Amino acid sequence: MAHYRKLTSLLAGAALAVSGTAAFAADYTLTISSWAPPTHNINAKMWPKFTEMVEEATDGRVTTDLKLGLAPPPAQMDLIQDGAADLSIIFHGYQAGRFVTTKLIELPGYTGSAEEASVAYWRAYDKYLSNADEHRGVKVVAMHTHGPAQLHTADKVESIDDISGLKLRVPGGVGGDVGEALGATGIKVPAPKVYETLASGAADGVVMPVDSRQGFKLTEVAPHLYEMPGGFYRGSFAFIMNEGSFQRLPEDIRTALEEEVFGEPISREIGKIWDAGDQQSLELTKEAAGNTMTVASEADQAKFEEISSGIIDEVITQVGETGVDAEAAYEMLSSELSAD
Repeated sequence: MAHYRKLTSLLAGAALAVSGTAAFAADYTLTISSWAPPTHNINAKMWPKFTEMVEEATDGRVTTDLKLGLAPPPAQMDLIQDGAADLSIIFHGYQAGRFVTTKLIELPGYTGSAEEASVAYWRAYDKYLSNADEHRGVKVVAMHTHGPAQLHTADKVESIDDISGLKLRVPGGVGGDVGEALGATGIKVPAPKVYETLASGAADGVVMPVDSRQGFKLTEVAPHLYEMPGGFYRGSFAFIMNEGSFQRLPEDIRTALEEEVFGEPISREIGKIWDAGDQQSLELTKEAAGNTMTVASEADQAKFEEISSGIIDEVITQVGETGVDAEAAYEMLSSELSAD
């Protein structure tokens, strides 16, 4: 964390400062660090929605300032702990071993939209997963997940057996476990590097949410979409905040944020944005020249369900070892995201 000391000192005057130029004549400006491309929905819609909710809840006394490129994706947790920015988004799978309980929402087999899954995730986190204290050192603002992750490839994939032997960019966490179980060679690069990894031929494809076809321009470098109903996994994300930044806000503002923004309200809104991004990307895929969409056959779905069962059992065991009631948390998620 020491390598952020200089950055911390440079930003100290900007983060959580009285701002004379901020919109609505805000009294406090929270600095957001984000690693996604400028046009990705994380920056184009999620953080703006968060800001809108914060400004509304605080009558314009608090606003935000979005900064891109302060640190790579895996470093965001340390960046916020150091106070180099007030808020950030983290993808739990980028930090192997640091987060275990977050793998529960990543498991294949759930149904439901990203909105429904994000709400269920927050509730399971609030009731069970937070007991593991894996986010110690920061304040958790939201827990959320994208829609079902699918396979995007340079060459067309028509069956689950075609995946074996492919070089696939996979995230950490359950996404990596699934890739390995399917016989793919995993290539781990952060999401912002996906386009160039595929364009260079270093990978044959990527497993990501459909939203990424637009957000990371996959229609250009991975024109073929192979869809597994329910998805291969769901990614786990959190919005986090520096504890000191939160505590330095006046009590009435902290109360307003806790009651009207943080937790389930913003988690739900982020899920809605993930869902809308999926739909936009599906339409884009239909319109893009050379792009195809293939839905897994019933036989392939059954084969994947069998593969998934072992991954699910292993993750529940891992989460249980943290002291969390993994079975109860998994049952809660499954119940809220059941087909019925």
